[in-house]
Amino acid sequence: MTARLDANAFAGRRIALPETRQLDVLANLLLRRGAEVVRCPLISMHDSPDQAAVRDWLDRFVSDSRIGDLVILTGESVARLDAAAERFGLQEAFRRRLAEVRLIVRGPKPGRVLKHWGIAADVVADEPTSAGIITTLQRLDNPAAVVGLAMYGTEPNRPLIEAIEALGAEPFPVWPYIYASESETDTVLSLVDRLIAGEIDAVAFTSQPQIDRLLKVARAHDREPALRKALADRTAVTAIGPVMANRLTELGIDVDVMPEGRFFMKPLVDALAHHLADHQGDHQGDHQGDQPGDPPTDHPDHRPQDREATS
Repeated sequence: MTARLDANAFAGRRIALPETRQLDVLANLLLRRGAEVVRCPLISMHDSPDQAAVRDWLDRFVSDSRIGDLVILTGESVARLDAAAERFGLQEAFRRRLAEVRLIVRGPKPGRVLKHWGIAADVVADEPTSAGIITTLQRLDNPAAVVGLAMYGTEPNRPLIEAIEALGAEPFPVWPYIYASESETDTVLSLVDRLIAGEIDAVAFTSQPQIDRLLKVARAHDREPALRKALADRTAVTAIGPVMANRLTELGIDVDVMPEGRFFMKPLVDALAHHLADHQGDHQGDHQGDQPGDPPTDHPDHRPQDREATS
């Protein structure tokens, strides 16, 4: 029987999940196949504290007809903008404008959010990266006079801004949410130590700030070289899609598992099941004496989900 069909594909395996908005979905997919799930809050997301700037952006977006293109980098960014529009009494006007402008998305997640509102993206980037967005913009016919940008975190993304200016258009960016990543450092450090000790068979990364935070904590506690060695030698490093995989590669971390073609939770789990089945013993953590399904008492493996954590 293949790993895809095996209901116990992850029996005896311990898999670490950074906290994400869809954590429960991913955790349940793994638990149903027998995994022991280790949850660790690496990041969470919160509305931008500068709500006045978000309101100003929304006011102009719904009223300025020169804004003919909107670039959406993440699903979270457009979801947060819609929630802000609802708070400000602008949701109907916001969604109407979304249906009017040309929507250019970096990857599949913005499209899934838009689909809930009966709206479809007009253009998908050649590659789900900022560089892919830039290439896509450069070959578009008739760029708008003003190009809206739904950004993420506090990343200024100067190359994207400058690429739009080079087209003769005015970039009009907004940052609707921020990353809050400084909480629960002790828990993150505990995960670092467990990775180093070989207690984790696989770790699944679903957003770039997760690996940045993990390395930052390891570096601050003189554990980065040991962590990198553990990720290279013992633990199956899993990325939900090419954006995440590219970030890991940029950081010098090899990616063992990434789903092909469809970058969703279930394909991620299927790909990991196949990988572990094909590499029996390669990523077997040092926890064979543990009782299956019983998380160590000093780790909050089944903690409630932080609903503000992200994609």
